[in-house]
Amino acid sequence: MEDILLLKLGEIVLKGLNRRSFEMKLISNISRRLRHYGKFRVYCVQSTIYVEPEEPGCDMDGAEAAVQTVFGIATISRAAACEKDKDAIFRTAKEYLKDAFSTARSFKVESKRSDKRFPMTSIQLSQYVGGLLAEEFPDVRVDVHTPELTVNIEVRDYAAYVHGPAIPGAGGMPVGSNGRAVSLLSGGIDSPVSTYMIAKRGVAIIPVHFFSFPYTSELAKEKVLDLAKILAKYCGRLMVEVVPFTHIQEEIREKCPEEYFTIIMRRFMMRISDRIAKANGAGALVTGENLGQVASQTMEAMAVTGQCTSLPVLRPLIGMDKEEIVRYARKIGTFDTSILPYEDCCTVFTPKHPRTKPSLKEVEEAESVLDIDGLVNEAYDGIERIKVNI
Repeated sequence: MEDILLLKLGEIVLKGLNRRSFEMKLISNISRRLRHYGKFRVYCVQSTIYVEPEEPGCDMDGAEAAVQTVFGIATISRAAACEKDKDAIFRTAKEYLKDAFSTARSFKVESKRSDKRFPMTSIQLSQYVGGLLAEEFPDVRVDVHTPELTVNIEVRDYAAYVHGPAIPGAGGMPVGSNGRAVSLLSGGIDSPVSTYMIAKRGVAIIPVHFFSFPYTSELAKEKVLDLAKILAKYCGRLMVEVVPFTHIQEEIREKCPEEYFTIIMRRFMMRISDRIAKANGAGALVTGENLGQVASQTMEAMAVTGQCTSLPVLRPLIGMDKEEIVRYARKIGTFDTSILPYEDCCTVFTPKHPRTKPSLKEVEEAESVLDIDGLVNEAYDGIERIKVNI
């Protein structure tokens, strides 16, 4: 009896005339994610994506785990298909779920009949199959309110499907369906979470990391690439743009007032990220900023840094507290890597008393001694691009 995956769509079902384009993007993302696990047929009918193995030996466990990280899927069910006949459905349920029945103490049957040509109603089918299963497994009592096992039956266009409880999918929208954005990716806890959250909204991500060798080590860069590998499970293939930032930080340290070091540094990050975004057709920048968390994340400071780009700056963590962000980091698997003790460029030349409420005029005056265009061009020309696959 061959397994099949039934993937129920999330908010894509709310789309109108352009819904098919979202479905096709999701099918493409799923197919790419499954290529390591065998040859599958992936198609969409009635708000459900079917993943069917097309050859013996397909790794269904690997496929099921892989689609759990694909944005756009609400629930995942591993099912068995059979002909649309009440007795065939019973036999399939008996065989396919016999291991589940061996450990359950109670069960119920839930049926959905999207093919209205099927001669029984959903309730009638549930009663018929449930009665036979109760006879087949007399030690498992029927409990329609709080069963340990729910036997799900779906009568659809091409076949009937039997499965146990569905598991949650990643939700969100298919990556690539809502444009592209540049995400500033440090080695900390926040920026990987913000990257994940924007990717979940269907945005293809271009990660940018600012690297200040020798003040930050090669291990710090490897840490960021490890974070990118974890994020690639959700975001798909990534091209990390590693920006050489040492000269800019040294120029800031030598020529600018100490209290403005951080804010001027972040303004350079925004300028360079803006240029990368426009070169790659991206429509926004993404940061892990969180209101009031550090000196550079006051409303006044963020207004001054945001002035350096004409693109919208997306800050998905802006209203979250640190405990919430840490929970997300643990959930997506980035936390343990983020806390490795390798500094990033944001901790280099940190001022003792940073200005928390800078005005644009005073910051522009403080950085006017710098060759801003020349430094941006130098950093942009020195970018190292590293491909990260799933």
